[in-house]
Amino acid sequence: MGRAHEVRAASMAKTAAKKSAIYGRASKEIYMAAKAGGADPNSNLALRSLIDKAKTNQVPSDVIQRAIKKASGGDSETFTANRYEGMGPGNVAIIVDALTSNVNRAAANIREVFNKNKGNPEGKVAFMFEDAAVFAFENKTIDETLESLMMADADVNDVIEEDGAIIVYAPFKAFNAVKNALDSMGIEEYLLAETKLIPTDDYIKIEDQEIKEQLQILLDKLDELEDVQNVYHNADL
Repeated sequence: MGRAHEVRAASMAKTAAKKSAIYGRASKEIYMAAKAGGADPNSNLALRSLIDKAKTNQVPSDVIQRAIKKASGGDSETFTANRYEGMGPGNVAIIVDALTSNVNRAAANIREVFNKNKGNPEGKVAFMFEDAAVFAFENKTIDETLESLMMADADVNDVIEEDGAIIVYAPFKAFNAVKNALDSMGIEEYLLAETKLIPTDDYIKIEDQEIKEQLQILLDKLDELEDVQNVYHNADL
């Protein structure tokens, strides 16, 4: 499917991102999911996905539980979720998800970063991505993974191997079923376990070093913004 680079991307993100930023984003996401759909992750797919995502990013359990408890207590804090689309150097498609208490601030800051870093905030690229559940883990083979998924009748799109890890792509709504099937294999530590946007076509390989550096700067600047939760793109960096 041409999508393999999830393990490398996750590893780079964990190395580059500050823990405080990761914790803050996870807390905000979990709070909003619990407030909207209830505090039980077994019946709230969005919350379950975000909790698993937080755990793979090594967010402490007390941070997760505080966010859920805050939402359950009827706290009046409100965040608005918005999605922004644009193009980066090398004609790379970029989608930015924001969760903010100030929509005008978030929109202005995101637009400014695009404009100042050789990007175009006017591009329409959502059609180039799809929602998916993505899991990555080690110490298993493709054959035994496929067998477990088939035994559980779990709906998956693809199972591949990358950098010594197994990556499972599944429909967004199949997150819980696939996660339960993988858990039954004895997997306790995931490199990735989350719902995210992935390109519908192959990732773009950037050969020009200057363009690659310009794109990385743009992506880093977007990721550093207070209101930005996730940055998705179709570049193989």
